[in-house]
Formats: sequence, structure tokens, C-alpha cells
Amino acid sequence: MTTSGARQPFPEIEPYDSGLLDVGADNRIYWETSGNPDGRPALVVHGGPGSGGRRGARTLFDPDVFRIVLFDQRGCGESLPHASDPAVDMRNNTTAHLLTDMESLREHLGIDRWLLYGGSWGSTLILAYAERHPERVTGIVLAGVTTTRPQEIDWLYRGLRLLLPAEWERFRGGAPGTAPDGNPVEAYRQLMEDPDPEVRAAAAREWCAWEDAVIAHETLGAPGQYSTKPDAARLAFVRICTHYFAHAAWLEDGQLLCDAHRLAAIPGVLIHGRLDLSAPLRTAWELSRAWSGAELRIIEDSGHTGSPELSASILDAIARFAT
Repeated sequence: MTTSGARQPFPEIEPYDSGLLDVGADNRIYWETSGNPDGRPALVVHGGPGSGGRRGARTLFDPDVFRIVLFDQRGCGESLPHASDPAVDMRNNTTAHLLTDMESLREHLGIDRWLLYGGSWGSTLILAYAERHPERVTGIVLAGVTTTRPQEIDWLYRGLRLLLPAEWERFRGGAPGTAPDGNPVEAYRQLMEDPDPEVRAAAAREWCAWEDAVIAHETLGAPGQYSTKPDAARLAFVRICTHYFAHAAWLEDGQLLCDAHRLAAIPGVLIHGRLDLSAPLRTAWELSRAWSGAELRIIEDSGHTGSPELSASILDAIARFAT
């Protein structure tokens, strides 16, 4: 339960500037800035991958203190072209491309160093960026920590059949021909590249139904959020997710944990719900042991989609970097 003295989100604000940044190969990423133009730069890195378009994270930052930067990763949100279009070439959408995009955005905005905040897939991308560019990072706040290792992907899309057998049978059935010991992620990736729009739409619905089944127990969070996405956003989300996860995000197995020593000079806060089925606590715990500058906060009542206590902990962690 959140205590009465816990921090509360800041009021809704609108961006004072925004645009589309040309990052090459016909891609333009949407970006925006809000808060104090002369404040401490902070970058919000969204999850998914492919869950762009959300702007609620603005309220996590004191607008008088922070210069808040949000962007939509390639292919989603307001970035162009949109991955819901089957003609969009996904070969130009990889982790390496996104890391280059983040650096291009930093340079475009004239920012020397920034605080990084994100969760789920966003934590994977933040870690990859910070390990490549530690000199550009003032601090890190992660919620729902993932590193997108093969074992994490396998747990989410196969291992959880042990807890959700009926739901997983439906998920597997959405990719006909997938054996019980097969790779549903690759099967769905292929379906999302099918020329038939009905095939793609059905695969996206079944993928999101599984994602919703995994978080259905989270009464304090936001269960059921995946299937309610608008059609184009759902298609882009599933196409990008399957593309990234089928390739293990183009990261070597365990790479982000092995390279965590590069984060030693960066202070960080890792916030994770003990009830998180999508991304079990072990990854956050392993990262906290490998990263000497990190503090691990375990939220007892939270799953992957959060709780009031987890939200309060995020606000508190971000406030640490206000001075």
C-alpha cells in the first residue's frame, strides 16, 4: 500500500517543441520536449518494442527542473514510416539503428548528457545505450528490468505455459503448425510478414491476447492493455516485437550483464515488482549484482504493469536526480 506521504505525479503538460528527425533510410523519428527548456535533460525510452505514442511519462518529472525528452522508436507511434504498413522494410529497424537514433537525437537537441528513464524493453535499450555511451549518461531509472536474453524471451512466450496452459494453447494455435517445443515467436514473425492483411490482423490479435493473459492477474496495474490498442498500433507493436524477439534483439546472449561494468560510474535505480510474470525478478537481481552503482528496489505488490507503490518509487527515484 502506498503511504499518504508518497510522491504524486506532476500535472499534465504539453510539449513546447516537437518534430520529426531524419535518421536515414527514409526513417523519421518523432520527438518532443516539455518542461524547463534550460532544465536537466531526461530521456524517456518507451517499451514494447513498438509501444510508441504514449505521453504519460511527462508527469513523472518535475517540469520546473527537467527538460523532458520523449521519442517514438522506429516504426511506431508518430514516427514514420509506420510498421503497420507491410511495405516497410524491417531490415532498417534493429537495436543498432535505435542506439544510433538516440545519439542523433541527443546531438540534434544540443544535449551533452542526460538522465535515462524507461521500463520493460525500454530498460534493455537504455542499458545497451549506456554501455555504449556511458559518458553521455548522468543517471538511470529502470522499471520492470529486462535484458532481452534468449532465456527471457523463451520464458515469456513458452515457459509460462506451465502457469497458463489453456491460454498458451490458444496462443500456439494462433500460429498453426507450431509444435509444443517449437518457436512461437518466429512463427508469429512470419505471420506478421504475410501478404494477406487478414492473416496479419488475426496474428496480432492472438499475440496481444497472450500478452493480456500474462498480466491478467495484476489487479493493481493495467491488465488487458494490449488488446485495446488501435488496429494500426497493434499491428506495428506485434510486427516490431516479433521482429526483435525472433532475433534476440541482435544482442549476444548475456551481453548487457557481461558489460554492466561499463556502468560503474553511473548511479542507477532498478525498480521491479515481485509479482512480475512477464519479466521475473531474477534479471533485475542479477543486474544489481553486476552493476556496482545500482540500487534494487523490490515492490511487493506489483506485477509488470505496476502498482501505486511502484509508481511512487519511480517518482522518488527520478527526484533523486533533480539536484
